[in-house]
Amino acid sequence: MSFTINVNGTDQAVDLPGDVPLLWVLRDALGLTGTKFGCGVAACGACTVQIDGVAERSCQVALEDVDGAVLTIEGLGTPDTMSVLQQTWVDHQVAQCGYCQSGQIMNAAALLAENPAPNDAEIDDAMSGNLCRCGAYPRIRAAIHAAAKQMQEG
Repeated sequence: MSFTINVNGTDQAVDLPGDVPLLWVLRDALGLTGTKFGCGVAACGACTVQIDGVAERSCQVALEDVDGAVLTIEGLGTPDTMSVLQQTWVDHQVAQCGYCQSGQIMNAAALLAENPAPNDAEIDDAMSGNLCRCGAYPRIRAAIHAAAKQMQEG
């Protein structure tokens, strides 16, 4: 079947079965490999993207069920400039192995869009479904706080 989905602001035509997970559409059909495969059962968060601003596990969203604009890590900043959130991730040296980071950042971006000044408990609650095998949780929280502050200061 042929589907058209909007990814990072551009309409993309894909000719795939409707039951193919969005994760594989992004990675294999569109070459957007920033979204990672972690577990395939929506338990780890490595595959998190946004659909109409809501953080979603792309491994569990079928192509035929995509209803809205998809934003991946590649679309968060620009080719020349990282988003504020991506820059605070670098500034706070969040990534160790880095595998989970695109999902972490996409979930954090959705959190900050909904709650521009989250406290520690709100961050922990919102980010609890994104696992980091390296245990960078304190740095993730610090980067989110720093991004929130920078975004509020404009």
